[in-house]
Amino acid sequence: MPKAEHVILRELLAHGTGWVSGAALAGKLGISRVAVWQHMEKLRAAGFTFTAQRSRGYRLTGNPPHLYPPLIETQLKDGSTHCPLKILDEVDSTNDEAARQLAKGQKTPFAVLARRQTQGRGRFGRVWNSESPGNLYASFVFRPQLEPARMQTFTLWMGVNICELIANFIHIEPGIKWPNDILFEGRKAGGMLTEARVDADQIRDLIFGLGLNVNQTPTLWPADLQRRAITLEEVTGVPLDINRLTAALVGRVLLAYKNFVEGTHLATFADLWHRFDVLRGKPICLLEGPRQHRGIVSGIDNEGALLLRDTQGKARRFRAGEVTIEKSS
Repeated sequence: MPKAEHVILRELLAHGTGWVSGAALAGKLGISRVAVWQHMEKLRAAGFTFTAQRSRGYRLTGNPPHLYPPLIETQLKDGSTHCPLKILDEVDSTNDEAARQLAKGQKTPFAVLARRQTQGRGRFGRVWNSESPGNLYASFVFRPQLEPARMQTFTLWMGVNICELIANFIHIEPGIKWPNDILFEGRKAGGMLTEARVDADQIRDLIFGLGLNVNQTPTLWPADLQRRAITLEEVTGVPLDINRLTAALVGRVLLAYKNFVEGTHLATFADLWHRFDVLRGKPICLLEGPRQHRGIVSGIDNEGALLLRDTQGKARRFRAGEVTIEKSS
């Protein structure tokens, strides 16, 4: 049964800039007008802003600038409600918390989200700066029961889906840099980290982590990071509704996962990768352990490996590595 807070938010969101009377809310909830007012004050304390007029009721004028669980849950599509959300003010790492929840027996799918991380990390154990509020840190947990070979393109597939979601949300297209970076104008707006546990010949647990720079004040980053990173607010020039974005993201991740497991993603994967790929045709340096490889990127293959034509004209493929785009000579 929906909580009173969810019902009130659903009505306010449905009416947009229109008015919702206190009497109508009281009738829907089976409570007094005074009790409705008390709920509205609770929402106001959480960061919502309202206009209230006698005989007209309430009109929502602003949402909290931080993750607010009931607001996200109210905006989830029906299929997404089967994925419980654990939303925290602070955590060491959403991926680590997801692993702890799995160890406790939490049923999948579920998601862990946080307003800030104290030990966020990316590929190769690198630090992901995520201590400032205003961004989105999330981990989605599944038990796919698929052979490990099937998972080689998983992060790439999730990446292009997130790129398309962002493009639809802000009407400006990001790019994806193989294998896991989301970019605008060559600066990093997001990163993905997939971690899996394997039993024999099958994936047992799969954790898909995402860090997305949304509304953070850039000056809160270290100086070197300010040159390399960017937020969606910087891209658009206006702060984004992080709760609406999060609800949309949850729905898109769940749909993308379903399509991947069913194999229906193959019909659109190549086209989406080509649309968002920022490396195709670019000169790069790929660092593979202590070795450097230079050449021109020609795309990816069916297994998600990066295709590179090296300086001797030889076609090479790489399953892993750190890529830097080089200036054309």
